[in-house]
Amino acid sequence: MFQRWRFLSFLHWPYEADTVRKLLPHQLTLDTFDGAAWLGLTPFLLTDLRPPLVPALPRISHFPETNVRTYVRTPDGERGVWFFTLEADRLAAVLGARSFYRLPYRWADMRVTRASNRVEYKSRRRWPFEHARTDIAVQPGDALRSGDFDNFLTARYRLYTMLRDRLAFAQIEHRPWTLQRAQLLRLEQDLIERSGVPAPAGTPVLHYSLDLTVRIGRLELYRSL
Repeated sequence: MFQRWRFLSFLHWPYEADTVRKLLPHQLTLDTFDGAAWLGLTPFLLTDLRPPLVPALPRISHFPETNVRTYVRTPDGERGVWFFTLEADRLAAVLGARSFYRLPYRWADMRVTRASNRVEYKSRRRWPFEHARTDIAVQPGDALRSGDFDNFLTARYRLYTMLRDRLAFAQIEHRPWTLQRAQLLRLEQDLIERSGVPAPAGTPVLHYSLDLTVRIGRLELYRSL
């Protein structure tokens, strides 16, 4: 699938490694930075969604999305993302991703609003019928030269999921992120807790990116070396 990610904010909190490790399938190892697990809340606007050789369809190719994620490795050391939830504003996209990628997508009523000096994200889950919401506002700032920590949180080129009892993955291809610093103006959420992860503590680490074009490969079974 081809898609474009716009007005994307990364909010990250450190967690005790054991707290997150026990939430993962046994086939994956938790990826840590300085001994801590990191939990991400990532809202953005997805546009231009399409399969190869097919134009984007107006009604289903443009919608907000928010995911809750952490970072993992396979036994052979390949790094990637593990999702606890992916909330999206298009039911067709939710059903398609659950079917073809076996990802825990959920349908939500969502909005991304961009003003001159801020970006606001609002979401309320619609299906499955359980309360989960976010209300976030950020102010993007200056460009950021990415260091090791910034890359750890953002430069991930695989997603992992389970296909029945087998580990599966899809490659994520895109140019390096163009990151900006950002200021958090508002954060109200219970999406993380409603996704099976303990509530975060403290102020998150924040990154922002304006625009990125992405290709996501087909789902493949992982075969260990």
